[in-house]
Amino acid sequence: MHADPLAALAEAPQRAAILLDVDGTLSPIVPQPGAARVPEEARAEVRRLVSTYALVACISGRTGEDARRLVAVDGVRYVGSHGLELEPEAAEWSERIRSFAAGVDWPVEDKGLTVSFHYRQAGDEDAALVHLEEVAERARREGLVPRFGRKVLEIRPPVRADKGTAVRHLLAEANLRRGLYAGDDTTDLDAFRALDGLELGVRVAVSSDEAPEELVRSADLVVGSPGELTDLLRRL
Repeated sequence: MHADPLAALAEAPQRAAILLDVDGTLSPIVPQPGAARVPEEARAEVRRLVSTYALVACISGRTGEDARRLVAVDGVRYVGSHGLELEPEAAEWSERIRSFAAGVDWPVEDKGLTVSFHYRQAGDEDAALVHLEEVAERARREGLVPRFGRKVLEIRPPVRADKGTAVRHLLAEANLRRGLYAGDDTTDLDAFRALDGLELGVRVAVSSDEAPEELVRSADLVVGSPGELTDLLRRL
């Protein structure tokens, strides 16, 4: 790792990618996903990076369309559903996942290729987690893939795709060997690992009380909030 990896990226932006998670990274976490907002100062930095770097992408658990609506910066490559949108076979599971979700006694967020059960606003989070762990086990028995994140259980199709496969796809497509990835949750660990073996890979963890310890341990740089990430982006 370079003594100042951000300076190393910034000295040759035409050779590098800036890859960003959205919720909890560019935008603060809020009780309801639909209420999330990317602050204008963060949007301005993303817009500036688009004008300089070879590739700027947002890789989100939201759909790509929803991530585009939220970030609202032209020139960004938007990839949704943790990379599943890049895998055509994922769509074959959509109806089965919706059918599973319909049988769960819990409010559901339908993301097209995945569904999510949030418990941030549950009156008793411990009881909610016990219930959703039972839901996760049911999903496994039906051949689906459950994954817990920050106060959420996501049900995914059994398709090999994650933020790491998305990062590798985007870098290969653009023929780039340098990149920075910033994220805040368990799913971002896959993206961190996808930077292994690059000429220059910079892993940025957006830490919080809810951030997984492994994410912070695996990071090259750690910031304490989406606002601090915006400050970091200004150095690029």
